[in-house]
Amino acid sequence: WIDREGHRVVLLGQVCQRVALLEMFACTRGTKEHESVVVIPTRAEFIHAALMAVGAEQGRPVQFHPEYVPASGTEIEIEVRWKDEAGEVRSARAQEWIRDMKTKKPMAANWVFAGSSYWTNEETGERFYQAESGDLICVSNFPSAMLDLPIESSQREGELLFEAFTENIPPLGTPVTIVLAPKLAKADTVRKE
Repeated sequence: WIDREGHRVVLLGQVCQRVALLEMFACTRGTKEHESVVVIPTRAEFIHAALMAVGAEQGRPVQFHPEYVPASGTEIEIEVRWKDEAGEVRSARAQEWIRDMKTKKPMAANWVFAGSSYWTNEETGERFYQAESGDLICVSNFPSAMLDLPIESSQREGELLFEAFTENIPPLGTPVTIVLAPKLAKADTVRKE
């Protein structure tokens, strides 16, 4: 859903991992659930369009060659909401579900709207939004990421920086609501009359 007045995008998903090394916070269904905390059953391209509709500006995906350049774009705050065993609505910043393996604390970095990119099949002419491969909300840097961290974060085995913060995550299969809120300049959020 798009909340134009609140400048937010609201998604539904569910917890798919509680104990795992992470490359993603969230992926699309049928892609990278084994290395994500949340799975979201929608197309990444739709989420990209929704973020633009609420004022987020796409930046650039991470670059590795000839040298590392971090992902850029509008910063996106991510809130997770769910009901606990007593039926009470709970909420947390997505970072609280991700543990930095060095500090053992919640991830400190915020995501940016890198925007992924399109690849065109030369034989068919069909365009493919690369984040559809599962690189939706990443904690490891991917050139195909829709949301990525603006810090160097390896995707190589043995060099991953983050893991699921198990004790903060509700049981597997718990339905969750993900709220993506672009951090916009105050002038951007004032409605034009």
